[in-house]
Amino acid sequence: MVVRRAPFDLLRELYGDQEMIHIFSPEWMIDSWLQVESALANAQATLGLVDVEKARAIQAVCAEPGTINPFELWESARNVGYPILGLVRQIDAALPERLRGSVHLGATTQDIMDSGLAIQLDAAMAVIEQRLNSLGEELRGLVQEHTLTVMPGRTHGQQAVPTTLGAKLAVYLEEVRRHRVRLLAARDDVRQVSLFGAGGTSAAYGEHAPKIRALVSEQLGLVDTAVPWHVARDSLVHISSVLAATSTTAARLAREVADLARTEIGELGEAVGHHRGASSTMPQKANPITSESIIGFAVAARSAIPGISRAAEAGHERSAGEWQVEWVLIPALFVNVSSALNLAGELVRTLAVYPERMRENLGADGGLIMSESVMITLAAHLGRERAHDVVYQLARESREEGTSFVTVLDRWMKVQPDLPEIRVAADETSVGHAVEACEAAVSAWRATLSTEPSPWKEL
Repeated sequence: MVVRRAPFDLLRELYGDQEMIHIFSPEWMIDSWLQVESALANAQATLGLVDVEKARAIQAVCAEPGTINPFELWESARNVGYPILGLVRQIDAALPERLRGSVHLGATTQDIMDSGLAIQLDAAMAVIEQRLNSLGEELRGLVQEHTLTVMPGRTHGQQAVPTTLGAKLAVYLEEVRRHRVRLLAARDDVRQVSLFGAGGTSAAYGEHAPKIRALVSEQLGLVDTAVPWHVARDSLVHISSVLAATSTTAARLAREVADLARTEIGELGEAVGHHRGASSTMPQKANPITSESIIGFAVAARSAIPGISRAAEAGHERSAGEWQVEWVLIPALFVNVSSALNLAGELVRTLAVYPERMRENLGADGGLIMSESVMITLAAHLGRERAHDVVYQLARESREEGTSFVTVLDRWMKVQPDLPEIRVAADETSVGHAVEACEAAVSAWRATLSTEPSPWKEL
C-alpha cells in the first residue's frame, strides 16, 4: 500500500492556524458533503419527493461518524476523478436494503462539493473575522496608549518629520477596519447553496427545485440563489482578493516592526524569551521570527491569486480542469491568511516599545527632522520658495560641518534681525494632527465592531 502524504510545510507546521487547518481538513470536508446530502434528503422528504423513513435513515447515516471510509473514498475518487460518487455509494450501502436508492436524488457532484465548500468558507470567514477583531483590538490599545509617544516619521527610508507611534499604528487600525467591512460585505456572495443539477437547469430536481434549494439553504445556514454558479467563480475571486489584501496589511506591519527593530534603530522589538529568535552561530542574535513568519505566510497567500483568477475562466456549464485549481489554492489561501493574521495579533500584543530610543533618534542627523517645521515658520516672512532655499542650505551646512541643525539655524538667525525667534523642538507640539488621527481611527473601529454578523459572533 502506498502511503500518500502532502508535502511537508515547515512554516505551517511551526505557526499554522490550527483552527483554520481543521476547517480545511479531510474530515471537515467530508462532513460538509454529508451535511448537504442529509439536508437534500430532508428537503425532498418535506416536499413528499422521498419517503420520510428513507430520508430519516439517510440523515442518521450521514450523522454517523463511521459511515465513510476515507481510504476507500479517496481510492474511488482517484478512479472517478471526483469523490461524490464514492461518497453516495458508501452512504447508500450503510442503509438497510429496503431504504436504499434515494441518496443524492437529482443532484450532481458539484452541487454537493460547492454547497459543502460554501459551508466551509462560511466557517473559515468567521475565523478570519475573529482574527481581524483580535488584531484590531490589539492595535486599538496601542494607538490609545501611544497617541503622544513621539518618534521619527520616515519617508523613502529616511527621517522626514516627527510623528507618534499611535498615529503610525492608527493607519494599520484603519486598514484592518476596512478589511473587516469588506469581509462582511462578501459573506453572502460566498455562502450560497449550489443545487442546480448536471447542466445548471435543475431538471433532475423536478418542479420543486426552487423549494428544495430554499429548504436546504435554510437547514445549512446558506444563502439561497436562483442562478447556478458552477462555472461562475467571481465571488471566489473576490473573497480571495479581500483575503490577500488583509495579508498585505499583516506583512506591511511585520516589515515595519522588523525595520524598527534593527540594531541601529531599536525603536520597537518582538517578545523576548530564552533562545527566542536565536542564531546557531551568533550568540547575540534575537531575530524577528514572528515578523518573518507573517511575511512568509502573506507572500504565500498572495501567490494564490493569479491561479484562482485563472480558474474563474471555466467555460460552458462545467469546467475542464479549472475547478481542480481551487481544490489546491483556496484551502492554502485561507490557512496562510489566517495564520498571518493570527501571528500579527500576537506580534502587536507582545510588541516591545522603546520611547527613549525614539527620542534619541529624533536627534539623529543633527535634528534635521525639524527642517519642514522651520521652513513653514519662515515661509510666513520670506515666502515658501525663499524659505525652502534657506533651510535647504542650512541642512547642507549642518551635514557638511557635522553640526546640529539648531546650531546652524541660530547662527543664521543672528544676522536676520527682522525675523522672530523660531522654536525647534521635536515633541508633542510638532506632530500636527496626530492626536486627531488616532482618535478618528479608534472611533471608526469601535463603530465597525457594532456590526456583529450572526452567527459568527457565537463561533
